[in-house]
Amino acid sequence: MARGYERLSDVEVRQAKAKDKEYNLADGRNLYLRVRTTGSKVWILNYYRPGTKKRANVGLGAYPDVSLKDARKRAKELRTALADGIDPKEHREDKQRAIAEKNTNTFEHIARKWLALKEGKVSPAYYGKISSRLELYIFPKMGATPIHKVNAVTTIEIIQPLADDEKLETVKKVCRWINEIMVYAVNTGVIHANPLAGIGKAFNAPKVTNLPTLRPEELPSLMHAIQHSTTKLVTRCLIEWQLHTMVRPGEAAAAKWSEIDFEKAEWTIPAARMKKNRDHIVPLSVQAIQLLEVLRPVSGHREFIFPSDHNPRKPANSQSANRALGRMGFHGRLVSHGLRALASTTLNEQGFDPDVIEAALAHVDKNSIRAAYNRAQYLERRRKMMDWWSNHIALCASGQMPKYEGNTHLKVVN
Repeated sequence: MARGYERLSDVEVRQAKAKDKEYNLADGRNLYLRVRTTGSKVWILNYYRPGTKKRANVGLGAYPDVSLKDARKRAKELRTALADGIDPKEHREDKQRAIAEKNTNTFEHIARKWLALKEGKVSPAYYGKISSRLELYIFPKMGATPIHKVNAVTTIEIIQPLADDEKLETVKKVCRWINEIMVYAVNTGVIHANPLAGIGKAFNAPKVTNLPTLRPEELPSLMHAIQHSTTKLVTRCLIEWQLHTMVRPGEAAAAKWSEIDFEKAEWTIPAARMKKNRDHIVPLSVQAIQLLEVLRPVSGHREFIFPSDHNPRKPANSQSANRALGRMGFHGRLVSHGLRALASTTLNEQGFDPDVIEAALAHVDKNSIRAAYNRAQYLERRRKMMDWWSNHIALCASGQMPKYEGNTHLKVVN
């Protein structure tokens, strides 16, 4: 019976012995087993190169690592490429390059590309939080994994210790960042699908805990504590500055003199220092300006309004206000971030427009068109509200809780 193109058998290949010169055993269709004088055996495919029509050989691997069956399979694949006008040697090199590139595209490699893109969209502080969490919890265990081999089971195992330690807020954020990295890999064509889309559901959701704050009627006691505190002047002023301007602790602590426009009575916080990565203008009340005048002899010649005790060339630690509030007797009752909540509650109770309050707090409307309109329209309305708020703080500092008549903030009842 005719054996067609496949002339070799496993026995013939195995028993082929070395001779004085190299020789080939033909399997048909230009597939050969080359037996070298050393006794080693390699598979080759002989073919005509597209375009030049010159004869060439391409290696298919050594026997016995590559069996007769595997050699025929590889030869068939290269013949298919040749039929499409592709040089088998180039086809094999492209395939090897693709495999190498796939293994080079580790999770950490792709994550760092994503981080470079993310850096321009978030504040430096938030970027630092993302990169440090990835460096600490993720990269050591899955950074070297080729991204096409990343899977949900292994990733959940890596994150599980955080959940076991009840760091559920960190778990939530890490899951979100990892998913963003995987979506970036999909969108850039590195992988075809994101296998981690649902990993957040493998963990309990963090408990919502509101930051400690005071009720509006407790503001007089806070002002009394600040006024009679032995806390350093810069820290006392920092607490009052946060209270009057309603900004976040980090934004307040890093305030620069160059950001203040005394003529317009405005403080412009650059996008790089804002949580939502957009400039934020704070209308400054008379009381806020007075705080700056108190500090001018202390730090007016420096870059930062609230300089650090340890290094005046750097800003105060954003946590210094928290420590001071604790020493004043507010431990567990109030943190510096809670000053924003105190302002928001008071202003809402007094009937100010919630949208204007949200704009003052630098909360970004999810509706981008509406947010742009609000940003343009609310500055003067915010100025009036901030003036009222500072006047209210001043009245509370006098030791009394102001009472308001009728429609909220329009008239004070003595």
